[in-house]
Amino acid sequence: MKRILTAIVLIALVAALIFFGRLWMVTVFAAIVAVLAALEFRRFADVGACPIPLWWTFSAVALFFLATFFRPQDTITVVAFVTLVLFAVAAFRIPIERVLWQTAAGLLMLVYVAYPLTLLPQILNEENGTALLLFLFLCVWSGDVAALYIGKRFGRHKFSPRLSPNKTWEGAIASVIASCIFGMGLILLGDWFTQQGSSFTRLHTTEPWWVFLILAIVLNAAAQFGDLLESALKRGAGVKDSGTILPGHGGILDRIDALLVAAPVLWFFIAIRDYFSLGSL
Repeated sequence: MKRILTAIVLIALVAALIFFGRLWMVTVFAAIVAVLAALEFRRFADVGACPIPLWWTFSAVALFFLATFFRPQDTITVVAFVTLVLFAVAAFRIPIERVLWQTAAGLLMLVYVAYPLTLLPQILNEENGTALLLFLFLCVWSGDVAALYIGKRFGRHKFSPRLSPNKTWEGAIASVIASCIFGMGLILLGDWFTQQGSSFTRLHTTEPWWVFLILAIVLNAAAQFGDLLESALKRGAGVKDSGTILPGHGGILDRIDALLVAAPVLWFFIAIRDYFSLGSL
């Protein structure tokens, strides 16, 4: 029951932000989630005896999001700068044999945790951004739910026993199907609202349906890959969940692990579309 209630609250909050929130609100919310997830990531680094400084974690994530919001062209410069700061501080303050590993852990935290979450407000700011962002969340969340419940009930064949012993091929296939059904449901619903002259035209997209069907499959594959990546971190750190902040779900990273890979994949599709002038997704 706690798992279901937590999911309902999270879905309602995200949907309200996407539909009614302003861009800065979405950016602030994504930044808060990034900080909380980064704090959980620090636990993984702690196990490897290369703890990432707390002051640097807050500062680096905050600067990353500020650059993304105000000067997106300078985000790479910001990442390079804060990484060099961490490298310099580590070189003078911690045992020399840990300098490389602490710096690498800090950089991975930015690339793996912070960067994908900075993409959410940017996706929302794109043409058809509302529909795209909802499509992303629907593909990720519906696939995750289907994999969990179908895998538990019907799963027989292990998907990746080394990284995640509980995942099965049956659950993975169900995940892809669920993402296609719910993702395409959103696109068709947007088309229907547009035909009815509804105010929900923000759900409308101009690309043919088959483009989104392919995108749903690709995003689901990316989401499942993201889930396995976080499982690798947890197994390496010897922990079951990244945290306990979400009742019934574990930590923030446990909830967004799939999103952390799916969001960059969607952003890559948008970048390819814009570069080749292929129209709007």
